[in-house]
Amino acid sequence: MSTLPAGRATTAEPEPRPTTIIYVFAVTDSPVPREVLARTPGHDGGGPLRTLAAGAFHLVVQDVPAADYGEAALAERLNRPDVLERCARAHHRGVETAASAGPAVPLPMATLYLDDGNAVRAVTAREASLRALLERLRDRTEWAVKVHGPAAGPGAAADGEGTGDGRSYLRRASARRRTERETREQALARAHAVDRELRRYAVAATRHRPQSERMTGTSVPQLLNVAYLVDDARREEFVRAVGSLAREAGATGLEVTVSGPWIPYSFARLVDTDAVERGARQEVVA
Repeated sequence: MSTLPAGRATTAEPEPRPTTIIYVFAVTDSPVPREVLARTPGHDGGGPLRTLAAGAFHLVVQDVPAADYGEAALAERLNRPDVLERCARAHHRGVETAASAGPAVPLPMATLYLDDGNAVRAVTAREASLRALLERLRDRTEWAVKVHGPAAGPGAAADGEGTGDGRSYLRRASARRRTERETREQALARAHAVDRELRRYAVAATRHRPQSERMTGTSVPQLLNVAYLVDDARREEFVRAVGSLAREAGATGLEVTVSGPWIPYSFARLVDTDAVERGARQEVVA
């Protein structure tokens, strides 16, 4: 048996840090053609998009530089609006690529793993819930419906501000506020009636918070902001129903708009996939 010379010691060589990590865009159960992946640009500085087999699933992934996409570096970069926008657009392109082959579950932006093995283990451990969610999304798309209005009425000056005594002015102001409140309540009731009718054509629906005037770019208030999960077979029926409701609402001063079809982001997390995201946070390069 050999022994080390006195006064000498050995130290384990530190494991080299990976130069790339794995960015996961989405999970699907349908293989994505290579030519589709090849023509889809991913994140800046990363390799081409590729698929990674994970049991019954296929992950759309990209190898990205660890120095730029490690947790600390990425958090700092995403504080810059221009970088955040580029990352969001790249993430959406990756999700669209997955959805081009079949139903897809978009993972949260910046879902990262140290390597392929960690990504595969995190996803296959949630096979049952992901399979159920993919089945729920199959042959269905998301449609967004927004209801705006009515436009704000004239201000206090139009009510004769400065005329008459103070009590008369206060009565007029109180009456105006009451009228405005009643008008808004009636408009909300009509908007909710639109929502109830459209739910008849949808598999599921979820209300989002109405967008602010800064987001919509108009001073007309947004009363309703709803996403509907619709069977593709009922797409035309749903759109016709929106058109009919929009015409009826227009006569009362409301505007109903629809957009779609979209990837069903609003419905892709109704089954608990949070554990996949937690796994990503635990295994990502710090």
